[in-house]
Amino acid sequence: MLNNRVGIVLVTALAPAIWGTTYLVTTELLPPGRPLLAAVVRALPAGLLLLAVTRRLPTGVWWWRALVLGTLNIGVFLALLFVAAYRLPGGVAATVGAVQPLLAAGLSAGLLGDRLTLRTLLAGLAGIAGVSLLVLRADAALDGIGVAAALGGAFVMATGVVLAKRWTSPAPLLATTGWQLVAGGLLLLPVALLVEGPPPAALTGANVAGYAYLSIIGAAFAYALWFRGIRALPPTGVSFLGLLSPVVATVLGLVVLGQELNTLQVIGGLVVLGALVTAQTASHQQKKESDHAHHRVRSSGQRRTQDGDRSPVPRP
Repeated sequence: MLNNRVGIVLVTALAPAIWGTTYLVTTELLPPGRPLLAAVVRALPAGLLLLAVTRRLPTGVWWWRALVLGTLNIGVFLALLFVAAYRLPGGVAATVGAVQPLLAAGLSAGLLGDRLTLRTLLAGLAGIAGVSLLVLRADAALDGIGVAAALGGAFVMATGVVLAKRWTSPAPLLATTGWQLVAGGLLLLPVALLVEGPPPAALTGANVAGYAYLSIIGAAFAYALWFRGIRALPPTGVSFLGLLSPVVATVLGLVVLGQELNTLQVIGGLVVLGALVTAQTASHQQKKESDHAHHRVRSSGQRRTQDGDRSPVPRP
């Protein structure tokens, strides 16, 4: 059981690790100043591809639930993500976005009835501190719109994760992932055309490669892994895995861009990893306690039923 859970955690962690490449791809391969176009191209083609593969549409309440989840997890989140990526240094955007696990923990307590523990709160604060040590620079410029976008992105993603856990679809995973990607992409499309105008007349090979990577790997593949993790794991534990994104972004900056890594960054990376392990342990323990409580309730109900069955039958 434990090995199976560790495997699910590791596979789910691939999603934020892939998203950690977004900043590098955005700055190095995509045309400048088109964050909404990047969000649309990332989401909509990936969603249509998954719909073509699964050939399954929502039914009943899942029409509006898919729209809500797609708006939160894909549409609004990706728009805010790319706005933050274009307007803020990567370190500032990542540090602000690191509040997401704490937001998810609070929302899980309110919407799912999960217990908010001191251990989770301390892990969340440690995660923010670790990310700031890892990626934040003393001379980093703060842009009000960019900071607001990063905070908004953290909130809508945390809300989307918790609601996706509350609304578990009976449909196949790839189908529900496709629904959300299409819903988010269609929501973004008119906004992108209105704000940024039509796409550039000519795209370079690097532009095409960047968009293809973000759509196929960064959206279709990564979101399928992410939503699979949400189905199997507590939402707070899943949200903490998002802290891997700035870690991966920092490693890529070191390896690809030749950036240097100082002592504080190493400490920050270790703090982030410690927060991740602590959060996963806490969420696993909480799930065990919850399952045990549910088992006791079921066992008590079964005993009462059996006792009732043994009661004497009144005779006429």
